Amino acid sequence: MSLYNDLTRRGLIAQMSHPDEIRELLDKGGIKFYIGFDATADSLHIGHLLQLITMRRFQIAGHTPFAVLGTGTTVVGDPSGKSDMRKMLDGNTITDNAARFQTQMERFLDFGDGKAQFVRNGDWLLKLNYLEFLRDVGAHFSVNKMLSAECFKARLEKGLSFLEFNYMLLQSYDFLELYRRYGVTFQMGGDDQWSNILAGADLIRRVEADRNGQAYALTFKLLLTKEGKKMGKTEKGALWLDAEKTPPYDFYQYFRNVADADVINCLKLLTFVDIAEIERLEQTLTGAELNSAKELLAYEVTAIVHGADTAAKCRDAAKSVFGGSGENANMPTYQLQDGDLVDGKISVLDLAVKSGAVSSKREARTAAEQGGLSVDGVAATVDTTLDFADTDTLVLRKGKKTFIRIVK
Repeated sequence: MSLYNDLTRRGLIAQMSHPDEIRELLDKGGIKFYIGFDATADSLHIGHLLQLITMRRFQIAGHTPFAVLGTGTTVVGDPSGKSDMRKMLDGNTITDNAARFQTQMERFLDFGDGKAQFVRNGDWLLKLNYLEFLRDVGAHFSVNKMLSAECFKARLEKGLSFLEFNYMLLQSYDFLELYRRYGVTFQMGGDDQWSNILAGADLIRRVEADRNGQAYALTFKLLLTKEGKKMGKTEKGALWLDAEKTPPYDFYQYFRNVADADVINCLKLLTFVDIAEIERLEQTLTGAELNSAKELLAYEVTAIVHGADTAAKCRDAAKSVFGGSGENANMPTYQLQDGDLVDGKISVLDLAVKSGAVSSKREARTAAEQGGLSVDGVAATVDTTLDFADTDTLVLRKGKKTFIRIVK
């Protein structure tokens, strides 16, 4: 099957600048494309995963990915999709975050000779002369047109800083630099980046007009629920790709418990399961069979991020827990620390917080009052105190989905 048809059947493509030309180029192979990743955190998250998997699809089809680490653009901060200005980070933090991104990305793409390539946009953006930049690049941008872009319109009522207003110019300049240095002709990204990506393609056509400069813009659907909300938000925050920030079992359980209406969409966007098989499931899947599809989704996504062995362990742990045994070494585990116990005892509320089952004591108290906390299958109250004098392990459960093995 052609790459274009596969992307279309999966519902991945949102917008394209030159539909007919892009379709031909995607199926022909050999294009150089890039996606940018601003280093705003010390780990990639589930929203980035969609981009990485899509890059992998393109690489398998014979195209060359450029992963652009935003060591320059992160200094400014992209206003797209944000209601407030992003937190400003210092240079060392940005550099460290970019290094972590690079390590994580190496699990998804082949960065061997002549394969995918890492580029840091700070290599050129941090050296720019501002006046020359305004003259050579800013002259090609209409303020009226920029203000009509979705990435800016959403912020105008609350306030858009001049710092952020420069972001579109910087991202466009990235595209121009990549075009000149490496022959990159495609920029891709989430659909919230459409205005920025299109501006970059237009800049190349203007600046490189005497050399028939041609550039293309393509965006992908965002990872949203059927209600239009971004996926990847949990009670503990974002769903990270770093195993220390989001344990693999929690990662697995997130997808094992997605809403029924979102299972097929996630299989299409986030896995390499054959599209024909997914379409078959879409037509036939009802009732209890949805559980099988959710297990398939959870296993496939976890295997992509954390490896097949880890995914299998998470699947086995989940089956053990929900099968009633409640004892499995692969379950998320909290090792009691020095000072956790007083005379060998700890309140269930304190344990719930320390183990990460809840984010605060108030949340723990509410869960207990509503019957949402249990220990080894026995409901706990706000006054429950656990005595580890006669036991070295127990299972703390919060709600229907969170199980943590407590070890002395």
